[in-house]
Amino acid sequence: MNCHKCDAKAVISLQHGSLCKSHFLSYFEEKVFRTINKFQLIERKDKLCIATSGGKDSLTVLYLTKKYLEKYNCNNELFALAVDEGIAKYREKTLRDLHHFCREQNIRLETVSFNEELGKNLDVAYPFINKGTKKKPCHICGVWRRYLLNKQARDLGATKVVTGHNLDDEAQAIVMNLFKANTKIAGRLGPISGIEEQELFVQRVKPLYFCLEKEVRLYTILKGWQVQFAECPYSHTGYRHDIQEMLNEFEQKYKGTKQGIINSFLAMLPLLREEERKQPEEIKPCQECGEAANQEVCNACKMKAIIQSC
Repeated sequence: MNCHKCDAKAVISLQHGSLCKSHFLSYFEEKVFRTINKFQLIERKDKLCIATSGGKDSLTVLYLTKKYLEKYNCNNELFALAVDEGIAKYREKTLRDLHHFCREQNIRLETVSFNEELGKNLDVAYPFINKGTKKKPCHICGVWRRYLLNKQARDLGATKVVTGHNLDDEAQAIVMNLFKANTKIAGRLGPISGIEEQELFVQRVKPLYFCLEKEVRLYTILKGWQVQFAECPYSHTGYRHDIQEMLNEFEQKYKGTKQGIINSFLAMLPLLREEERKQPEEIKPCQECGEAANQEVCNACKMKAIIQSC
């Protein structure tokens, strides 16, 4: 299999043809940069917080955001923010890779942990919270991660949180919300999260929105980075895992399925957001912590209260 552009040995086969290492790296980086420009994900006034874990997606988006700023002569302040959930034999490995990467790239790294901010790490908190609520570890982790990312990013003065969500992640989220009839939540997805800017929320942007997971994985391999490819040990317990397996099976049988989901969703997104604007969700400060909530006490504080009572 040879590259359709230069006849060198190909490293990947895509819908539009096969690419060698050099042409794939160029193709991938330009796709990310086009996404940033098309959706205006980064403005010159932005202070950028890159949500990082040390995995392939977060290292890629951290590296390419920095490269984008250099390419377009932007003077934006940029820093990485990692959340340590306290998942034994997993997170410490990815954080070690992240510290190594940030030293090599001369990027400031900030860290925050479940244990320090919420009283318990995920491994300890999950059994207590699950006992009374039946919430799975991925749900608990998702609530607390989003909570701490937003809180810390805002406290550190960031105007945008850049995340490493790829095309696979977004296709899964779209299908999950469709299956659960969460149309209001669906309207907040897309390359830029949310309907409009909120004082209590730091807006999130996704430069890897059109990048397949296999493309991100290959990019990190070709760059030679020190990175873990193992999945979180809790990931198989979540609803998303089943959706992921289903979409991977469809993609294998019908190439382009995931891209089709994204294209269809983006065509519908203006309508979803227009409906949301007609009946916007009321966001107010949580009575316990002052962070954003759609009820008197936010979900993060409710779960924190459970472990404090044990």
